[in-house]
Amino acid sequence: MTDTPQSHSKTVWKLVGVVAFMGALGFASVPLYDLFCRVTGFGGTTATASSGSDEILDETILIRFDASLAAGMAWEFEPPDEPMEIRIGETGMAFYTAYNPTDRAIAGTASYNVAPYVSGAYFYKIDCFCFTEQVLQPGERVEMPVTFYVDPEIMDDPEASQLPSITLSYTFFETDMPDNELAALEIGN
Repeated sequence: MTDTPQSHSKTVWKLVGVVAFMGALGFASVPLYDLFCRVTGFGGTTATASSGSDEILDETILIRFDASLAAGMAWEFEPPDEPMEIRIGETGMAFYTAYNPTDRAIAGTASYNVAPYVSGAYFYKIDCFCFTEQVLQPGERVEMPVTFYVDPEIMDDPEASQLPSITLSYTFFETDMPDNELAALEIGN
């Protein structure tokens, strides 16, 4: 059997199609994985809500708080001092503290998760400093609120219903400030 130029051409086009398809999957994998984590709570990713729960149970759960900084982030970042016991479905509010001890403005973005991971599907944030970029001026100290609740549906999950506590963790990363913010800072100085 001999190969014809036409069969070589078909093979090349099939390979180009496979490479293009794999490239598209690679490009789409990060947003698709993020969507999957937000929908399922996989990896401790929390969900968001526009308002609190309609149902508040008598059962309580302890919420612990954790704060860390990525390598190279110059801020000081601290969680609330004490854990918070809330009723399941009740809206809670906690304040994290950030301080910029440097002589320059620094922008930061917080990544977050909860532990144990199974609780991520039931932990809802209503409002959070992690939803937007934060910019701290030199020497500025701020309290950053997070408003949340634990969905009463957690009680229907045999794996999650017996959890004594959930830990809410944030890590701040330094981000580049947009040019318009840098220009505003330069004008102000």
